[in-house]
Amino acid sequence: MTLADRLSELAPPGPDAPDMATLIAALRREGVLAACAPASHGGADLAHHPDDPVRLLETLAEVGRADLSAGRLFEGHVNAVKLVTLYAEGPQRDRLLDAAGQGALFGVWGADGPDPVRLEGDRLSGQKLFASGADVLDVAVVSARDTDDKLQLLVLERDRLRDRLYPEEWSVSGMEATASGRCDLEGLVVHKDDMLGGPGDFLREPHFQGGVWRYAAVQMGAMRAMTAAAAAQLETRGQADAPLQSARLRAMVTACETARLWLVRAAEAVEHPDATLEAAATSILARLKTAEEAVALMAAMDQALGAASFATSHPVERRRRDLQFYLRQANPDGLGETAMRTIRQDARLARDWSLT
Repeated sequence: MTLADRLSELAPPGPDAPDMATLIAALRREGVLAACAPASHGGADLAHHPDDPVRLLETLAEVGRADLSAGRLFEGHVNAVKLVTLYAEGPQRDRLLDAAGQGALFGVWGADGPDPVRLEGDRLSGQKLFASGADVLDVAVVSARDTDDKLQLLVLERDRLRDRLYPEEWSVSGMEATASGRCDLEGLVVHKDDMLGGPGDFLREPHFQGGVWRYAAVQMGAMRAMTAAAAAQLETRGQADAPLQSARLRAMVTACETARLWLVRAAEAVEHPDATLEAAATSILARLKTAEEAVALMAAMDQALGAASFATSHPVERRRRDLQFYLRQANPDGLGETAMRTIRQDARLARDWSLT
């Protein structure tokens, strides 16, 4: 059995979201969480510059194939451990990476709402929205605006956030199990060793927008799961050889492979010790192309399976809702404009991407 198979047993089809604590415990037992830490701290260097970036890609896809909410939290864990590896120093670095190597679940909370999080002196004000994993996270990497309006990262362990988390406020039709509720940081006193890196480090490329390929890899895993489910259903119905149904399956298969090819290129560009700032543009293009292919895949799937696939017990029903929601990441148009501006303004990149 694959990792996806083992995790899928804990997230069976049905209208109710799977139990995330059970899925995270399984990821911990499988060694997937610990693998993200550097080898020097008990891991396998999976999160930051792995020897084989495709291994990271396929691990993200495997978790996403089992359950998108679990995949979302695992991708956040990869991101957080990467940020700690990049920017933590001294005893703070050892403490956090030792925890990662022992299987602690990390995450990144960067989304602000009407009351954005600010750091003035040694106190925080404001609230974080979309605090994914608020009910299961061990360590949160949180962004805050300082008095110079620059983003400063902070590392806050779970005991510091007691009575400040509201996962029950998360009420949406998809990705329900991420429990991405609100985190109220009003009045929280921070210490020097809570600071992760310096102001502005969070936005450094190719590690900021350059990382968007990772959640597209999770989404690709769901695309694969829906393709397999559609194929099985059509075989059961005796329709797999029908010309129109065969064409729909072909469209789904090629959508998965198109996404994979783009994501391999992005992973190999970004997850390299000598990666350039411009690698972020490749990651953005891969993320946007994966979204396009996912939308086309779901359209072909809906045509192939019809109304039956909207039954709450159907293998694709929750995945469809989760993927439709997960694809709605913030500002895709802005991401595309950023990528194309980077490519157009660099003569070498313009040649590489056939603009000149």
